[in-house]
Amino acid sequence: MSSSTSSSSSGEILVVPKIAQGHLFPCIEICKLLLSRNYSITLLVDSDITSSIPSSLLHSPLFHFQLTKDIHGWYLQRDPGVTTRPICAIVDHIINKNTHHVFSEFAIPTVVFITSGACWAAVQHAIWVARPGDMTPGEVRTLPGLPEDMVLKYSDLKQRRHWMKMGPPHEQKEGPRGDGGGGRGGGRGSGPPRGPPFPGEPAPWVEEVESAAAILINTCDDLERPFLDYVANLTRKPVWGVGPLLPDQFWESSDSLLLRVQDQEIRPNKESNYTEDQVIEWLDQQPRGSVVYVSFGSEVGPTMEEYPELTKALEELTGSNSFIWVIQKKSDYFPNGLDGKVGKNGLIIHGWAPQLLILSHPSTGGFVSHCGWNSTVEAIVRGVPLLAWPIRGDQYYNAMLVVNHLKVGAMVSEKYPADMVNKDDILGGMQRVLKDNEIRRQSEILGAKFERGFPASSLASLDAFSDFIKHKAAA
Repeated sequence: MSSSTSSSSSGEILVVPKIAQGHLFPCIEICKLLLSRNYSITLLVDSDITSSIPSSLLHSPLFHFQLTKDIHGWYLQRDPGVTTRPICAIVDHIINKNTHHVFSEFAIPTVVFITSGACWAAVQHAIWVARPGDMTPGEVRTLPGLPEDMVLKYSDLKQRRHWMKMGPPHEQKEGPRGDGGGGRGGGRGSGPPRGPPFPGEPAPWVEEVESAAAILINTCDDLERPFLDYVANLTRKPVWGVGPLLPDQFWESSDSLLLRVQDQEIRPNKESNYTEDQVIEWLDQQPRGSVVYVSFGSEVGPTMEEYPELTKALEELTGSNSFIWVIQKKSDYFPNGLDGKVGKNGLIIHGWAPQLLILSHPSTGGFVSHCGWNSTVEAIVRGVPLLAWPIRGDQYYNAMLVVNHLKVGAMVSEKYPADMVNKDDILGGMQRVLKDNEIRRQSEILGAKFERGFPASSLASLDAFSDFIKHKAAA
């Protein structure tokens, strides 16, 4: 597509996302918000993601999609008719270090975009400051600069790496706490990569935002004001919460008939063994607040030893409640025979599930979640309590936000992740989020704050960001 800027636009903004579901979708939403402010957007990607871009964007005269593996070369060969420089580049924080030098060469200010929340960023750094290496079993340590309810337990240090595809044992090198060596997103030449840092290790995002002119975070004041302040105080940069960046349908009425049509537009052409109509028909038959929704997203899940424990817990749950369990088609585990045991009290979806519809339905009473940021805010916006079962990275810190600070959920086990989760942990946790009056009340209160739509504080932040980059471009 052409990358020329419309003469009537407020200026051109380059957007460089990380091509992963949890990163790409918020980037698409921020593109839509900036288009509504009359900016011309050029989305720079290194693979064809056309099927993931809404038609409303593709058909906008101000939106341009550029496929390139060489941003520097692309910029040098741009349409010679383009005489104005982009006013900024919004870059996913994980890839900012790899692209900042390009934009710096062309005097284009870089704005880092953190697609997860602010709590993750703040707590990850605060734990490093707390130096937890000498903590002992049972110890609880406060985190300087954060709310008093954000404490670190000894068991929080025991994050796992079962979700990684490790090489043969003889090829693995030992890193901290017995996991494979290597660095974030790639090895340091000493073994296979081991994913995000362990608690107590330096927070990579601090270095990733060092070169930025400003920081945008996919959150809002009602969810994370203290953590936004922490990031701003630490980095000494302008920091704005501009989320939660969810599809427009999340800010509409939860009327099932309306959502049934709209949900198809959010994630089209997804394979599943149930249609949306069948899911809604099943939910309509369940009592209000009685259904437990179980989904670990598209990339991670419990250990192979824990899956059978979850199966047993769900089977026992159906003595008093019902459930929907979403299992990805690429999962290594499937609960053969469970559907026959639970009958109409359980719905096992193999493939894609209409999550917006499920979370919006009055029959849904709780969500067993890995606490990926998108799923976390989707549940909070709809007022659904969470049973937090984090698997990796920011999910642990999102779970701390949900349980300790917002108090809209419970952890799957008191000693998780140090101990394996068993049937009784899971069943007890599900019963708690279904019946604990305080958790349910807090979920309703927080969900009600989003009934009027996209947060006013985030709209104000987008206005402040717009003023900032305009002044930056004029300087």
